Amino acid sequence: MNGSTALRTRRLSKWYGWDNTLVRAVDEVDLEVPSGQTLAIMGPSGCGKSTLLHLLGGLQRPSDGEVWLAGRRIDTLSERALSRLRRDTVGLVFQSFHLMDELTAVENVEMAALLAGRSPGRARRRALHLLDQVGLADRATHLPSALSGGQRQRVAIARAMSNEPQVVLADEPTGNLDSAATLEVLRLFEELRNTGQTLVVVTHDPRIAAVADRVISMRDGAFADDSLLAETATGTVYGGVR
Repeated sequence: MNGSTALRTRRLSKWYGWDNTLVRAVDEVDLEVPSGQTLAIMGPSGCGKSTLLHLLGGLQRPSDGEVWLAGRRIDTLSERALSRLRRDTVGLVFQSFHLMDELTAVENVEMAALLAGRSPGRARRRALHLLDQVGLADRATHLPSALSGGQRQRVAIARAMSNEPQVVLADEPTGNLDSAATLEVLRLFEELRNTGQTLVVVTHDPRIAAVADRVISMRDGAFADDSLLAETATGTVYGGVR
């Protein structure tokens, strides 16, 4: 970690409905994620973890509180400014891949860079490099329909990295994958962690959480447990609730 803060929230809340039907999906959450940390957010369905992830990435607006991304407060930004910051700062990985069916793997990966104004040559070189990194160099010209679930998720991860984002946010990235494909994605997340990429993953999978520096459990829109994992000088791994 380089000592800076990649993500920070203060009394962050998101609610739906009103009066007696009010549902607090996220309830006054305070969070700080240092740059280079891998954070796993776990909890039962409906506990608010995906909503929190969307708030962190500026995909939803909070009902109250503050969100800071890469040193900028984003809950007060205009839609245009928020879109630009998200494009340049955040990589997104979803459970359902969200690949464009009519584009090849390399075209899917380079699309984000092209939309950000990169030259076609630079975007293509970056995309080919990333596909090689995720073990899909030989599948660059394949359409998503010709790829397995694990391969499609690896393409999605490569796409998320195409603009060299400061933060990667992943929402249940192994939720639609079998055990073998999950292990492929797990290996990639381990590699991202080892390179110092800031990574926040919402997951039900303890194998994904096992590669994290920190694991937060959510319940009813709030943090129920926050465990920080670290290595001592002798390499011993420990966990503690803060």
